[in-house]
Amino acid sequence: MKIAVRKETRPGERRVALVPESCKKLVQKGIEVCVEPGAGDAALFFDPAYEQAGARLESGAASSADLVAAVQPPAPDEVGSLREGAMLLASVQPVRAADAVRALLERKISILSTDFIPRITRAQSMDTLSSMASIAGYKAVLLAANELSRHMPMLMTAAGTILPARVFVIGAGVAGLQAIATAKRLGGSVTATDTRKAVAEQIQSVGAKFVGVDSDEDAQTQSGYAKDLSQEFYRKQAELIAKQCAQSDVVITTALIGGVKAPKLISAAAVRDMQPGSVIVDLASEAGGNCELTRPGETVVERGVKIIGPLNLASTMPKDASTLFSRNLTTFILNFWKDAEKQFNLDLADEIIKGCLLTHQGEVLHGPTRDLLARA
Repeated sequence: MKIAVRKETRPGERRVALVPESCKKLVQKGIEVCVEPGAGDAALFFDPAYEQAGARLESGAASSADLVAAVQPPAPDEVGSLREGAMLLASVQPVRAADAVRALLERKISILSTDFIPRITRAQSMDTLSSMASIAGYKAVLLAANELSRHMPMLMTAAGTILPARVFVIGAGVAGLQAIATAKRLGGSVTATDTRKAVAEQIQSVGAKFVGVDSDEDAQTQSGYAKDLSQEFYRKQAELIAKQCAQSDVVITTALIGGVKAPKLISAAAVRDMQPGSVIVDLASEAGGNCELTRPGETVVERGVKIIGPLNLASTMPKDASTLFSRNLTTFILNFWKDAEKQFNLDLADEIIKGCLLTHQGEVLHGPTRDLLARA
């Protein structure tokens, strides 16, 4: 079996799908690993390290590979460089890459999207979403601290005491919990909210105060993601969020529904009620943003309040992000590797494969992806 590691071409993408330590593990299993020259340069993993790990440097390696490992899906005009009928293992969000998915489908590529690996115990070590969200949550607080007009921790000086910055985190998934922990380490006074009642204890365990809507509704699905709730719930939630934003110096938003849809949680009016010098970091900006005023990839200033809409924050820490992403992919590959046959077992009956296999042999197997392509 031959695995190819693509050199990422999306603007701003500095990660690489497999790092040398992972290549060594795969090679030791009898897997041929080929890496496009320079694929790891932006993440500070250079070609000699791959050769020392047993991988081979090969331009155009994807054209003959059985499985192509990537961070992002190839652009539609790059799909032709993949061998027809091969497998692609990458972070593929069809809602943001419909044209690429369509092109891959026509070439009969089996798309294994790490974004849809089910959140079950057996698959925890394969979960790239959680790995990258942890980095994003950490970096979001650093961005906010850098832009904030005051100190994050409490300071006691001869001129008097400066109270700690008040941080409000919306959404307590992996990114939110990491943001809470980072803000606490920097000395902030942290409050957080989530529509899922089950996470209140988790919020408190990392040092924040939990605030939530008083309701019998619960937004957690069986897979652990958030789901839509009633309009009455959202009305109460909007009031709670506006109140907390007005009292906060930093707001970190991380809310996604179903992992892809960003609900509008902070209104323009709520932003205008915040104190000048406050900062909002909207981690849902790639999905449209949780704040009405967010512009993906830009920083907006509204009455002295900065609204930062970062894109691909994990890529701003490419070395650690690549290492974690690579370990997730390696665990996935080896979980389905059959030593006796020396091949990857694409077991369509397996729960993990069923969850993340979007297309196979020219057919769309993933229901939401099929609906998306039909609408498009």
